[in-house]
Amino acid sequence: MFAKVAEEGSFAAAARLMGVSVPTVSRAVARLEERLGGRLFNRTSRQLALTEFGASMAAKAGEIYRQAEEVESEAQDLSVQPRGLIRLAVPMSFGLRWVAPLMPKLVRQYPELSVDLHLSDATVDLIAEGFDAALRIAVMPDSSLVARRLCAVTQFLVASPAYIKAHGRPAHPRELAGRPCLSYAYRARSQVWRFTHEDGTEEDVVPNGPLRVTNSDALIPMLLEGMAVAELPEFMASEFLADGRLEALLPEWSMTRGGLYFVTPSARTRPAKIKALSDFFAKHLSAPTWRWPR
Repeated sequence: MFAKVAEEGSFAAAARLMGVSVPTVSRAVARLEERLGGRLFNRTSRQLALTEFGASMAAKAGEIYRQAEEVESEAQDLSVQPRGLIRLAVPMSFGLRWVAPLMPKLVRQYPELSVDLHLSDATVDLIAEGFDAALRIAVMPDSSLVARRLCAVTQFLVASPAYIKAHGRPAHPRELAGRPCLSYAYRARSQVWRFTHEDGTEEDVVPNGPLRVTNSDALIPMLLEGMAVAELPEFMASEFLADGRLEALLPEWSMTRGGLYFVTPSARTRPAKIKALSDFFAKHLSAPTWRWPR
C-alpha cells in the first residue's frame, strides 16, 4: 500500500486502485511508519510528499509490489490452466482395465498435466496421504469428501457353465449356504452378501469358501475352472458374461447397486487441473461400454 501511495501521490487514488477504503490505506501506512521507525510522508491538507526516508524506501517497496503482482499472476495462471502433478488413487482392477487405457488420451489433451496413479483396492485416506483425488466404487461416498457420481456400478453373482452343469443353479440365496463362495476382502460395507428380490424381499448370505482375495481378478481362475461361485463388479463381469464364460445367477435378485465416484478432499480450493480431470472422467466413464446388459 505504501508503494502504491508513493506511485500515485495520493491516499485516495491508491485506495481506489487497490479496491479498499482510504482509512484502510492510511492506517496501513501509519503502522508501517511505526514499525520502520520513521515518517514516510509529509502530509498537509493539500499536499502529500515523500520524506527523504520515504523516498529511500519507495523504490524498494515498488519492486516488492511488482514481485507480488508477478507471483499473483503466476498463481492465477496455474489455477486456470490445467497443469502440474495430480496424485490419483484408483481401485486396482478398475484402474488397469478402464483408467490406464485413458491415460494416453488424457496426456494428449493436457500435455502439461502429470499423474501419479496409485493403484490399490485398499481405501486410502485422501487427506492424510496427500492425494488430490480418487475414483471410488461405492454405495455411498465418504460424507467428508466431495463426490461426483459418474455412473452406476452393479455387482453380479456369477459362476461358469461347467459349475452350473455340475451343481445346478441356485433358486434362492439361501441355497448358497452349502456352496463354495469366494469372497473379496475389501468390500465397502461388510463381508455379507445382501440380496434384494424384485418384490422387495431381502436376504443376507455370509460367503464361505476356499479363497478370499484382496483383488477380484484373483477370483477369475477359480470361477473359470468351475470350482465356485463369486460376486464380481459389473466392470469385470460384463466381459465374461458377454462371451459366455460366466453366467449370472439369481437374476430375480439384485446385489449391491453402487456407483463410480470422482472424489476430492474439498470443493473450496479446487484448482483447474482437478476440475479438468473430473470433467475428463465424466466424459469417458459416464456411459461406459462395460454396462450389462449392453
